[in-house]
Amino acid sequence: MDWALILTLMLGSLAVLLLIGLPVAFAFIAVTTVGAYFVLGGERGILQLARNSAQSVANFQLAPIPLFILMGEILFQTGVAHRAIDAIERVVTRIPGRMSVVTIFGGTIFAALSGSTIANTAMLGGTLLPGMLKRGYHPSMAMGPIMASGAIAMLIPPSALAVLVGSLAGISIAGLLIAGVLPALLLAVLFVAYVVGRSILDPKVAPPDVYEDMPLRDRWTPFAIYVLPLTVLFAVVIGSLLAGIATPTESAALGSITAVIIGAAYRALSWEKMGRALMETLKLSVMILFIIAASQTFAQVLSFSGATNGLINAINAVDPTPLMVLLGMIAILLFLGCFIDQVSMLMVTVPVFVPLAGAMEINELTLGVVYLLTMEIGLLTPPFGLLLFVMRGVAPEEIRMPQIYASVMPFLLIKLFVLALVVWLPGIGTWLPGLMGR
Repeated sequence: MDWALILTLMLGSLAVLLLIGLPVAFAFIAVTTVGAYFVLGGERGILQLARNSAQSVANFQLAPIPLFILMGEILFQTGVAHRAIDAIERVVTRIPGRMSVVTIFGGTIFAALSGSTIANTAMLGGTLLPGMLKRGYHPSMAMGPIMASGAIAMLIPPSALAVLVGSLAGISIAGLLIAGVLPALLLAVLFVAYVVGRSILDPKVAPPDVYEDMPLRDRWTPFAIYVLPLTVLFAVVIGSLLAGIATPTESAALGSITAVIIGAAYRALSWEKMGRALMETLKLSVMILFIIAASQTFAQVLSFSGATNGLINAINAVDPTPLMVLLGMIAILLFLGCFIDQVSMLMVTVPVFVPLAGAMEINELTLGVVYLLTMEIGLLTPPFGLLLFVMRGVAPEEIRMPQIYASVMPFLLIKLFVLALVVWLPGIGTWLPGLMGR
């Protein structure tokens, strides 16, 4: 069978199953099973699928995924995140667009603690959005920063999706976790600059707050109690990776233990809350592991059928530059991000893009950061960006989807600008990993 036909059938079947609403894990396993049977030799293909699944799930490199998810769930279930937001609001004063700036600061801090874009956005929206609208903030200045900063969790450790990208694409997981830090901080700085600049040019979109006079001690004490201790968690995870004294699995385990200690220190941890955190961790981890179980066989089917080499040879025949190939990958990922979820984007493209990037000698960390940034953009891209619907769920009923789409557009442009910078200056993503262990 022609390789182009096999590639079209497999990717097309996967797209159809996703469009009819089948969960991504089941859709991917179904397509892989059929492909293994017809391409890898009937019963032998099914046995190969079983062997690959066992080997993939038993990979110790995947251990950080449930541990990072657990770390964030503990912080959210105990309410530590909500207390810290209130403390940040007290210390950010006398700045145009103050509440939007508080949102960006809070979203960036908790992106470095939770690793879950959905939880981050839902927490920020539920905590800050009603107050911002009540104070007269324009919906675009209230909802846009919440969604934009909530999505940063895709880049900053502990990002479970970064671990998944590294595992599927064969990229250093520790390096990829660290590589996202600088682009994420750059995004946060540009978000703040946009909010402040727009608030100065048009004060009506973010009315000045009436400041409550309070002693410095009352203003900074909650920050010292509820925010500064959280920097210990960030230092444990990022510091141990950057210093080269812990593997991603060890840093994730240390982070989970630290989250438990923090929750207990605030007397906010109970058996009930711990049980809910474990259950949510279990749900997400099982879904991810189901997908990983079929990923190796999916790549083998494409390779054995000649689809991978055929596609690489077809592209090489055009004699493109590595930059042209990378830009083509970005265009495909941005298009897919408008319609399907991030894990599906990975499943569809990794078996094709990774060998192609290797053939074109594209730096693996640059490819990994591009994946994370494009998937983050996909979370906010109309019409089906996931965080757009999370915002719809927490916003008042009078807020319509067109308003949500419009509010996120300036921040999407900022994210595209940072993506272009990463392509133009790859050192933004590769410099910090280069310091690991030094």
